[in-house]
Amino acid sequence: MIRTCGVTKDFEVVYDLPLQMLKNHDISWYWVDFHEPTDEEAKLLADFFQFHPLAIEDCLEYVQRPKLDFYEQYLFIVLHSINQKTLEAEEVDVFVGQNFIVTFHKQSTWGINQVWERLKTDESFQIGPFHVFYRILDKLVDDYFPPLYHIEDVLNDLEENTQDETIQEIIEKVFDIRSDLSKLRRTIVPMRDLLYRIINSDRLQRIKEQHIYFHDIYDHLLKLVEMIEANREITSDIRDSYLSLNSNRMNTIMMTLTVITTIFMPLTFIVGIYGMNFDYMPELHWKYGYFTVLGVMALIAAAMFLWFKKNGWFRFHKGNR
Repeated sequence: MIRTCGVTKDFEVVYDLPLQMLKNHDISWYWVDFHEPTDEEAKLLADFFQFHPLAIEDCLEYVQRPKLDFYEQYLFIVLHSINQKTLEAEEVDVFVGQNFIVTFHKQSTWGINQVWERLKTDESFQIGPFHVFYRILDKLVDDYFPPLYHIEDVLNDLEENTQDETIQEIIEKVFDIRSDLSKLRRTIVPMRDLLYRIINSDRLQRIKEQHIYFHDIYDHLLKLVEMIEANREITSDIRDSYLSLNSNRMNTIMMTLTVITTIFMPLTFIVGIYGMNFDYMPELHWKYGYFTVLGVMALIAAAMFLWFKKNGWFRFHKGNR
């Protein structure tokens, strides 16, 4: 689907204009949005707008890294939105010229839809295509925050273990969160680098006129990167803490089992001796031999238990399941 709108010289916004009408002298500037375009509609990038083949290739092929390319009459910018469910990056391509802006995205992008709707009521959008580009970029970056806020809430719950989860369940959630953070990092860090290039380029005079707005977006991206790195450190701490706790718990169990096995070793030795089928074993024919051997075995077991306990070998720690 292709959506079109134009702003007249009288600052009137007109929607659903035929493409041929966009270059009418009454139109001050226009915005064309390729919203989940078909193959036939995508061909208009070359046939009608006559954009550079390399830029068109970047639109149609695999997901590109956020970047900025300078062409003679326009800029080509690759942006990334985030799918709120999968956290995967979705490409948004933008062509910006002096009197036009063309957006191209294969998926429905909530941020662009919001900007499109606000154009009808917010007069500040009528300033020009570079202001619309700023609004789109600002909305895309704002949509990065909710997933990170959600991750922070989950991490707080994991630290306090409010749901009384097992160590294995917590560790699995921690690794899932680290995977989500890696997805966000692969999107947000390149976007930060792109904004740094935009606000520091000497070739973007129109953007320099709105430098403070783009610098505000850059500050948001710096904050997002800091949040990601902080959350990655928290997940590392939680992972290491629970792995250490689990390892210590296993060591305690193994030590306890070792002590029990050690206590039964001399008892097993005594039972093994008197289990041999020799004829000349005087104790076997003694009236009190059975009870004496049991008493000796009990005495040995009790003595070893007390000795191990005195030396701190029996230490049971109450922890997570």
